[in-house]
Amino acid sequence: MLGLDPPRHRHLRALVAQAFTQKRVAALEPRIKALTASLIDRMKDHAGVDIVDAFAFPLPVMVIAELLGIPTADREQFRSWTSDMVGTDYPLKLQGFGKMGAYFDAFISEQMRDPQENLISELLTAEIDGERLSKADVVGTCLLLLVAGHETTTTLIGNALWCFEEHPEAQAEILMRPEVLPTAIEEVLRFRSVLHWLPRVVKRKTQLLGNDLEEGDLVLPVFAAANRDGAQFPDPDRFDIRRSPNRHLGFGYGIHLCLGASLARLEAKVALGELFRHFPRMRRDAMKPPTLRPSPFVFSFNHYPVQFQG
Repeated sequence: MLGLDPPRHRHLRALVAQAFTQKRVAALEPRIKALTASLIDRMKDHAGVDIVDAFAFPLPVMVIAELLGIPTADREQFRSWTSDMVGTDYPLKLQGFGKMGAYFDAFISEQMRDPQENLISELLTAEIDGERLSKADVVGTCLLLLVAGHETTTTLIGNALWCFEEHPEAQAEILMRPEVLPTAIEEVLRFRSVLHWLPRVVKRKTQLLGNDLEEGDLVLPVFAAANRDGAQFPDPDRFDIRRSPNRHLGFGYGIHLCLGASLARLEAKVALGELFRHFPRMRRDAMKPPTLRPSPFVFSFNHYPVQFQG
C-alpha cells in the first residue's frame, strides 16, 4: 500500500481503514491497559531491565498480533524478521520479507478454510462497492500492519524515554501533570522522528523548488528534516512538550498518512503513563549504554537498559 497510487491505493486503504476507526481503536484501550499492567508486574521485582526487550517491543506486538489473530507462540519470531526488514543488509532484508510473507500466506490460507474472529478474517470478507481484497492483498497488508503496527510504537516508546532523559525538566513536568503526556508524545514524534524518509518515484516531468525532475527520478522526502524546519517550528531544535501548534510529519501526510497513527498514540500514552506512574525514578542505566538498531531509515533503539531507582 505504501507504494500505490490512486485509485488502487484509495480502494485498498478504504478496505483496511475499516479496522482502524476511532471507535474501534478506543475500544482497545482496556486491553492495552491490561497488557501494560501484566508487563509492568513482571518488571517490578527487578532493579532494572532492558526496556525494549521487557516492555517496548512486547506490548505493541501483542496488541497487533491479537488483532490479526496470530498465535502467541509465533510472535517472538516476528521481531527477528522485522529487524532484518528494516536493517542495512539488503539480502537479509529480502529474506525477512520472504519468510514473513510465507508465514502469512500459510496463515491466511488457514483463515480462509476456518475463519476466526480476527482482523485477517475481517479483511478477507470486507467489501467496498462489491470489491474484496485478494489473498495477495491481504498478505501484503498483514506485512505492513505487523511491521508498522509494532515498529512505530516500540520505537516511539524508546525515543520518548531518551528525550525525557535528556530533558529532565520535561519528565518532571509529566510526573507532576500527567495530562501533558499526549502533547509531549507529539513533540517526541517531531523532535526524534521514528521514520526518517521513504523513497518516491517521479511519475511525470515536473519542477520542485526550482529543480527539474524527470519521470523515473528517485526522490527521498526526509520527514525528520521537515520536522526541524524553522519556517514551520519556532526554535525547532528546542524540545518543548507544550509546543502548539505541532504539525509534524511523524506519521506522514496526505493519502499515505499512517493508518495506525491513532493506535500508536494510544499505546504510547498508556505505556509511558503507566511506566512513569509505577517507576517515577526510572533512569537510563549509566553502566549499560543504549544501542541504536542498524537501519538506514528508522531511528530506533535496539537496547535501552534502565534502572528503576535511578
